[in-house]
Formats: sequence, C-alpha cells, structure tokens
Amino acid sequence: MLSHDFIRLALVAGTPIALASGAIGYFVVLRSQVFAGDTLSHVAFTGALAAAAAGVDLRFGLFGATIVVALLLAALGDRASVGDDVAIGTTLAWVLGLGAFFLDLFNRSSHGGNGIIAARTLFGSIFSLSSGQAYVGAVIGVLLVLVLALIARPLLFATIDPRVAAARGLPVAALGTGCLVLVGVDAALTTQVVGALLMLGLIALPAGAAHRLTANAYLALGLSSVFAVASLWLGLVLAYEVPSVPPSSAIIGVAAAIYLCSFAAAAWPATPSSRQSVAESGL
Repeated sequence: MLSHDFIRLALVAGTPIALASGAIGYFVVLRSQVFAGDTLSHVAFTGALAAAAAGVDLRFGLFGATIVVALLLAALGDRASVGDDVAIGTTLAWVLGLGAFFLDLFNRSSHGGNGIIAARTLFGSIFSLSSGQAYVGAVIGVLLVLVLALIARPLLFATIDPRVAAARGLPVAALGTGCLVLVGVDAALTTQVVGALLMLGLIALPAGAAHRLTANAYLALGLSSVFAVASLWLGLVLAYEVPSVPPSSAIIGVAAAIYLCSFAAAAWPATPSSRQSVAESGL
C-alpha cells in the first residue's frame, strides 16, 4: 500500500489535517458552534466554485471565503463564545444561494463541462492530491495545530466561563473570533480531503466521541485528535482494500463508528480510580 505515491501523499497531507481537525473540533463542540462549522463547509464549496468560475487556483477561493465568512460570523454573533443562530442561518442561506449561482456560472463556462472540480469540492479528492497540494496542506495543518496549542488554555477559560475570563483581563471576543477563523481555515483544508459535504464529520465526530468519554478537557482534546487521525488512517486502508468505497466515505464511516462506540464505552461503569483521576484533573 505504501509503495504508491498517491497513498504516501494522502498520508502526508491527511495526517496533520486530521490532527488539526480533531483539536479544533473539540472546541467547536465545546463552544456549541457545530452549526457554524456546517456553514463554513458550505462556504468552502461556494468559495471553490467562485475561484473555479474565475479561472484561478481553488485554494484562493477556499481560504479566502472561509476566513472572510468566519470573521463575519464572529461580528454578527451576539455572544463572544457562542455564535448567534439567526445570524448563522442567514449567512448559510446567503452562501447557498451564491453557491448555486457560481455552480451555474461554472457549468456554463468552458471550465465546467466535465463537473470534476465541483465533484471533488463536494466529496473530496485525497487520492488525487499533487505533491505541491499535499505538502502545502501538511504545512498549514501543522501551523493550525501550533496556533491552537498557543491559545488552547486561554480559549478554554474563555469558553468555560467567559465572564470570569473577561474579568481576569482575557480578550474573550478576540479569542472567539480567532477560534472561528481557525475553524474556517480548517474547513478549507478538510474540504480537500473529504469534501465540503463531509467536512463536518471529521471535525465533529471525533470531538463528540472524546467529549463523551472524559470530562478532562486536555485529555479530551488529545483523544479527539487521536480519533481523527485514526479515522483518516483506517479510512484510507479501507478505501485501498475495497476500491468501490470512496476514501471520503470510508474516513467518515470510521469516524462515525468511533462515535457510536463512545456511547458504549461511556456507559461502561467507571472504576473508582478513573473517577478519582477525572475529579482530580479538573479542567
């Protein structure tokens, strides 16, 4: 399996992207911003189609659109920690309308006759990444992880108790905006791996599983990243061994299986030592 270039490139790009998605996804779940993440996945699709219709690199549309809309959501939200559902829903409807417009424009242009770009944007193309795309994606994924590591502690404080965090002098609004921007960049990255339609699964499912398994925030953060990377690796193996299964579907399928298993694991009676460990660790 590892003798194929497309497998090695998929692992090079996918591993740091999955690591970043799992880590950022934990804060998305903790901050109740899954709806915002879903909106940004549609923004990624619209941005990619806009770039394709303009005849420029899709990544300009992916990253440009998701970052701009993430800033817009942060500005429209009436709370620093949780985005306003009305603002998010309005933005989603507007973005979907633009997506339909750019899709029609792209299909009527000389670029959109075969529909390959639209299909790859919707469903991902991790086995079709060029070496340049793979390495750029890997670098951005690593940078996302590093940035999140720098702000994880204050962001956690601002998420759990924003009023106390603000009283302590933390820039709660700026942290909330920064978190949404990270989600936007990750949405653009993850769209290249599993597609805009399935992007939310790689962000929310590993984080949801980790959130159910432990109340320790830092342990959950690590578990979410581990689950996301495991979903990618096992999904690639499944897609390679069963060629009829698309890699995007395989990756999200594994992530969904991990999430379902977390229900059974969470229901298993905890030992006294494990309860004590969670209680002592706190946040």
